[in-house]
Amino acid sequence: MDLPDLRREVDEELRLLLKRVAELTGVTVCTVDGVLVTSDVRAAAEQVAALSSALHAMSHRMTALVQAGALEETLISGTGGHVACYAAGPTLVLTILAAQGANLGLLRMEGRKTAARLAALVERAPATG
Repeated sequence: MDLPDLRREVDEELRLLLKRVAELTGVTVCTVDGVLVTSDVRAAAEQVAALSSALHAMSHRMTALVQAGALEETLISGTGGHVACYAAGPTLVLTILAAQGANLGLLRMEGRKTAARLAALVERAPATG
């Protein structure tokens, strides 16, 4: 699978996620070092990717420090909505934006499922370089 095919498959997974969870307001996929892969966030997509990467790294460090096991997700809730970040294998981070009042159980279930699918896509893709 080449990179355009991989990006197309990642985009398709995100479209399916947006269909399954109506309260989502945006999704972004970036590398663990903050490089934007794809996003439907119109404003500040690059900044969302950079902060997602930083949040992911800090969450990994925190779970290791307090011996909480493997990182599953990071969830931030504000008065206007929610942000959830998921490790999608060792190289990608999936970030989901959701409206206030979103079904967090559904968001978490679908976020984890999509992250696992993205990880599988990357695993199948040949290494470049």
